[in-house]
Amino acid sequence: MLQSLNSMPDFIVVGAGIAGLRAAIELAAAGQVLVIAKESLRESSSEYAQGGIAAALGEDDSVELHAQDTMAAGDGLCNPEAVRVLVRSAPAAISELIEWGAQFDREDSRLALGREGAHSRRRILHAQGDSTGREIARTLYRKASSLPSVHFQSYAAVTDLLLADGEVTGVMVCDPASRRSIPIYGRAVLLATGGLGQVYRVTTNPEVATGDGVAAAWRAGAELGDLEFVQFHPTALHLEGAPAFLLSEALRGEGAYLINAEGERFMPRYHPLADLAPRDVVSRAIVSEMARTGSEHVWLDMRPLGEELLRRRFPRIYQTCLRYGVDPAREPVPVHPAAHYAMGGVWTDLDGRTSLPGLFAAGEVAATGVHGANRLASNSLLEALVFGARAGRAMRELPSSGTSRRGRPPEDGFPAIEAEELRRLAWENCGIVRTGEQLAGTCEILERVPLLRGVEPRRELFEIRNMHTVVWLIARCALARRESRGAHYRADFPHKDPRFQKHSRVSKRHDVEFA
Repeated sequence: MLQSLNSMPDFIVVGAGIAGLRAAIELAAAGQVLVIAKESLRESSSEYAQGGIAAALGEDDSVELHAQDTMAAGDGLCNPEAVRVLVRSAPAAISELIEWGAQFDREDSRLALGREGAHSRRRILHAQGDSTGREIARTLYRKASSLPSVHFQSYAAVTDLLLADGEVTGVMVCDPASRRSIPIYGRAVLLATGGLGQVYRVTTNPEVATGDGVAAAWRAGAELGDLEFVQFHPTALHLEGAPAFLLSEALRGEGAYLINAEGERFMPRYHPLADLAPRDVVSRAIVSEMARTGSEHVWLDMRPLGEELLRRRFPRIYQTCLRYGVDPAREPVPVHPAAHYAMGGVWTDLDGRTSLPGLFAAGEVAATGVHGANRLASNSLLEALVFGARAGRAMRELPSSGTSRRGRPPEDGFPAIEAEELRRLAWENCGIVRTGEQLAGTCEILERVPLLRGVEPRRELFEIRNMHTVVWLIARCALARRESRGAHYRADFPHKDPRFQKHSRVSKRHDVEFA
């Protein structure tokens, strides 16, 4: 049963990953904060982030170089101001984490800096080799839970935003124990719900990542942007009976490389950076090699790293591979691309404000334009940290309304479609390579799905409703962008078009626009 609150919280934070926790810490001095987690407080995309967190800390590095690499990966669509905020805030954000107890890996007394794809310098900090997200989340949770005004509610799925006179006044929460939806009101709401990767059949995302924040914001009438840009990580474990476990890009940064069914290193044929090319390039190259050789996967050869380095630097990856019957120190590991990260989401300014008064967003659910058309590796944890803090600061500046205005959720039914059918449609038609025919067909199929009304609400139905909305929005935005750019590749429009060097925007009030 959901905990009953003696009074209305001042601030509601939906999501207990890095963005949500960092915002809660910032909000703690301004009022009562309620952090709502869909599952346990440990189940978020942050927990699974292996690669690390980027910051220009090396003697040969600078925030300008970090910005250049971010902009290059974004393929012409990064918001330069957002990028400047991100890279300039990084050193101080890392120092703050260390002050709060984060234990990053070191070489002697100095922070160890690794390199990943599309980075021109070694600037990636790691924790316990490949458990960086977990360490940052642990640090932030310990800090947040030490603050008496921050409260937590786990196993509570937020299903809708509450609206009064066009302003967000709270959230509806599905209580699994009582099978009822319960309203919780607050001065402001922050969406920090993470990603949407579970709408795809193969994904590195946790089961909770069903696009809930994007879908709830859409239903409430918020502006969304850049939803066509979904990044596929090139190297997810591809073994029968094993999950699509992420094999960090840091492996290739340390010397691992991809080979095809013929045992050939193929990436030098596709890009000057070879195995360290941007993720969209590597993912498409893998798909091309699989098609050319008739293989269901390619292989990541980690043998050049040696067993000692694998054990020390990548302990989770090493042990996971062993658990599923492959020894990465002695044999190449089968890999296949998997849906990984959403560059788009709820459109915000640089302080997390959305187009709806009272609603903020930060982390993967938000679209600040910082990632452009393709996220630079290890910028996501940094984005959650930096923009989570900025959103918290902006929220605490809101004046208290002094009233407990009761809002209502938008009315909607539940689509009569199975989750697996949605995942199939997304994977086959909105995946690494797309065509206008596939995208238009997907929109048509989803728009014909009938709605169930008057049924007993439960979490699974809310998740299917969210997934249906997200796949439809991805297809609509991808259909409207008649070019190929970054993580969005149209086989029928294979080149960049200067007319589309703009961000897509869509809401209930208007179709897809570019601005």
